[in-house]
Amino acid sequence: MGEGETAGGAEEIGSVAVSANGASANGGPPPEPEKLRLGGMALRNGLLIHGPTSWAAAARAKDGSIDVASGKKPNFGGNRFAKVPGMRGPLRLAEAFAVIPIARLSVPSSRLPFEDPRVAGAAVAATVAGNAIRGRGRPTTPAREAAAAIVGFLPALTSLTGTDLAAYHGAEHKSIAGYEQDRDPAGVPKEHDRCGSNLVGPMLFFSALGQLVVDRLFEHPGRLERSVSGIAGLSLSVEVFVAAERHPDSLIGRAVHGAGHFIQARFATREPTPEQLEVAVAALDAVLAAEQG
Repeated sequence: MGEGETAGGAEEIGSVAVSANGASANGGPPPEPEKLRLGGMALRNGLLIHGPTSWAAAARAKDGSIDVASGKKPNFGGNRFAKVPGMRGPLRLAEAFAVIPIARLSVPSSRLPFEDPRVAGAAVAATVAGNAIRGRGRPTTPAREAAAAIVGFLPALTSLTGTDLAAYHGAEHKSIAGYEQDRDPAGVPKEHDRCGSNLVGPMLFFSALGQLVVDRLFEHPGRLERSVSGIAGLSLSVEVFVAAERHPDSLIGRAVHGAGHFIQARFATREPTPEQLEVAVAALDAVLAAEQG
């Protein structure tokens, strides 16, 4: 969004000249501000939302109050390379993960999804089960790799059961969708087409495929080879995600969104209470204010 004074006191916004009283230079109504592309992460007692350059977090404290904080996101080039296939996924994900400890320290009352003994136990169990399924020295097969990849999602499923995390996940979707559609968030669905659940299917496929390729190319693959395979799988998964968003009526679009919607509806989200939605709206208002500032 460009800024600068033009003749007659009109301010240049993007490519449209707008006068100081809000009317466009040609006498028409002022242009609608472009909606920011927002993402988020549910917390055990709140929400973290991030925009193009800023983040905000809100959490319900034990005394019932809402703690809110916001700030600038770490910049690893996600915006600069947003249109570069293969690079945008890992960079944006790295920025999103870098925000998590910053937000956690800025809102001391907040609790992350994995701050739960059950989730830590599930992570250990998933690691042990994954190694057992693959088996040292056993031949790699598509079925075995697919099973190991599915087991890897056990901690995430554990974190969504028996806690408020799924409800705050639904609150995240409703608050962002309400902003995007200019509607009351209470009246929009709890499922969202840009949810990370849409990445589950592609990531399962490319994770299993990557491990198969690495085991075929290297006799004794190490951490470097498997890390490169993992990053490549993530990049390809994001490109499938982008293709599905751009072409929702295509075969890929219907498959990705159908699987993601099923996961959200059955496991990943729950209708939030008004109090939980209030926390989500507080985070949304804070990130919009930070972006404007």
